[in-house]
Amino acid sequence: EARFVWGAVHLFDKFKTRFQARFDAQHFFDGKWAEQLARHARFDDSAYKLEPNLKDSPGGLRDLHTIHWIAQACGITGGWNGLAQANLLTRLEARRITHVETGLSGLRIHLHLLAKRREDRLAFDYQTELAAQLGLTATAHKRAGEHLMQGYYRAAKLIQRANDILLQSLRVRLFPVTAPPEPIDEDFQVRANLLEARTADLFKRKPDALLRAFILYAQRPTLAGFEPTTLRALWRGRTRINAAFRANPAHRALFMSLLRQPRGVTRALRAMHRYGLLGCYIPAFGRIVGQMQHDLFHVYTVDEHILTVLRNVRRLTVPEHVHELPLASKLITAFEKPELLYLAALFHDIAKGRGGDHSELGMADAKRFCTQHGLDKTDSELVAWLVGMHLVMSRTSQKEDISDPEVIAAFAAKVGSLRRLTALYLLTVADIRGTSPHVWNAWKGKLLEDLYKTTRMHLTSGEVAVPDTSTRQAEARVNLALYGLPNTAADALWQHLDPRYFARFDALDMAWQARMLWQRTDSPDAVVRARLSHAGEGIQVLVYTPSHPDLFARICGFFARIQYTILEAKIHTTQHGYALDSFQVMDLVNRGIHYRDFLSFVEHELSRDLDPARPIQAVPRGRLSRHQRHHPYSTTVRVETDGPGHGHMLSITCADRGGLLFEIAEVLMRHNITVYAAKIDTLGERAEDTFQILGEALNTPAGVEALVAEIRKALKQ
Repeated sequence: EARFVWGAVHLFDKFKTRFQARFDAQHFFDGKWAEQLARHARFDDSAYKLEPNLKDSPGGLRDLHTIHWIAQACGITGGWNGLAQANLLTRLEARRITHVETGLSGLRIHLHLLAKRREDRLAFDYQTELAAQLGLTATAHKRAGEHLMQGYYRAAKLIQRANDILLQSLRVRLFPVTAPPEPIDEDFQVRANLLEARTADLFKRKPDALLRAFILYAQRPTLAGFEPTTLRALWRGRTRINAAFRANPAHRALFMSLLRQPRGVTRALRAMHRYGLLGCYIPAFGRIVGQMQHDLFHVYTVDEHILTVLRNVRRLTVPEHVHELPLASKLITAFEKPELLYLAALFHDIAKGRGGDHSELGMADAKRFCTQHGLDKTDSELVAWLVGMHLVMSRTSQKEDISDPEVIAAFAAKVGSLRRLTALYLLTVADIRGTSPHVWNAWKGKLLEDLYKTTRMHLTSGEVAVPDTSTRQAEARVNLALYGLPNTAADALWQHLDPRYFARFDALDMAWQARMLWQRTDSPDAVVRARLSHAGEGIQVLVYTPSHPDLFARICGFFARIQYTILEAKIHTTQHGYALDSFQVMDLVNRGIHYRDFLSFVEHELSRDLDPARPIQAVPRGRLSRHQRHHPYSTTVRVETDGPGHGHMLSITCADRGGLLFEIAEVLMRHNITVYAAKIDTLGERAEDTFQILGEALNTPAGVEALVAEIRKALKQ
């Protein structure tokens, strides 16, 4: 680009002449193409960041500038109208892109003025104010800032499509393809490793080819994409996908055929989505395109999350990835009709943003779609049930005591069959892994796997899965013998434990605890032992000490100070007044410390902190992130009866921050509440914590209200 501003015009003309004489258009294209790839990589190739860069993100203004520059290198001037005159755009498309470019440029100017500096990132701090300046207002189910961002994401998607199509078209002008085409059938051929329609009017003559093109794309993994003319025709052909098209039985059969392909399903559906066809074929999907989820743990728009979950289900079928999730990979290979899982993935969040329960609304959408597409009653009901129940397994595994036979029996009753259990397990794994790169961990995987196996046992036997404690004890004794300990080594500890202990811990944990506490069962000093967690991530910590009221708060404070998060706590009190507590904890900052040194550090420092004579050390209060401040998540605190003889259940959902668990533990300590189990579920920037508690304050409504009020106050400060 060059513009004459001031000076001698003849010198400017001379400069342009010399520049054009030396200009290598092919070299320029290669350089700009590489530059764009590198720029996109800086943003993880995603246009859907929570705080996108208006200029440099994929789908940003720089993608439009790149089209202009390469078009000029090809001798096409005049901007979007010039591209229309060159038959690379229609007049309508040129007007739409001009409108989007003008809108983003204006938004960027507003952003600079609001920030009082050059600022191209649509940060949370500015989204609400920008929405107000542009006249956007909140509606029943969306904030004004969310309307702003959905408009931005849809604009970015349009720019991405235009960038794909136009750069490929310009590439062909600069690098003409001379290789002869390879015919596939009467309608399609492959040219230069790109799928090409054999006639320009194919999609007009045969609308079903709009779907057949993507089936061929799925079947041929070596294809690099679509030939530019064909790509433009596909994009323009999306308008043919109307109610009559969707009602055509042949078209419905083709879509199901795409889902049943042995390979390439994810990339084909992503391509359909990228070029606007998927949202036309499934209108409910089209409505959630670009819809952000400000729930503090999803980092993708709803449409991107859905396709990521679908990819995760498909990934389970790939032999190269079996090592990631061996059980899930084994189960999906034996699962009949995996396309049912893909449909459940497509519909599980499709009703978000409508108000009401998105699971129930999506369930109705899924049932209708499956019936229309020829699935039998059993299969249609399975898909709809999966959509309606897709949150249940994760909630059960992460919030309830899955060692409790009653919990397993209740969950098994909801599931009803082994086929449903397997399908729900596979969908749940894929869903959690598709929310954010930081939500899934090995511990959550182990909880889900344990819940699956225990429930499977219950469903196949038809009986309540009561733990065989005598077998566990026998296995623990065998394990102790491997370490050269006598057969009676565990008796000194076990004589002080009630049956509930043996139901909550497995044989390996019981053996480890007995070995660590051999000849220490009456120790006046705290015994702290740590080891790598058998879940595959984090560490397991054993605390054995004379019980005292502030013990849980001290332990929570210690891990908060060293920036470790507690995933689960099993807290047991022996019959002679000792606390026998087990904690699963994980590093929040991944410091890469040698594990032996760190285990020794935990054992020494935590033992010191548990001395009742020492004051409880303060924990610096964590600060809320900008995302949490600008998209506040409502705090809920509930206390419910946890069944006869089981005490109470305290459930807390709120924005996560450093020291949160310690603050809760301090409130419980002040109310003389004993925690005997805790499940700490951190979902991105949101905490969903569940505590099983006992205490006299819980015996009266006034006591419960006072506890809830103080917890709320602590969380708001």
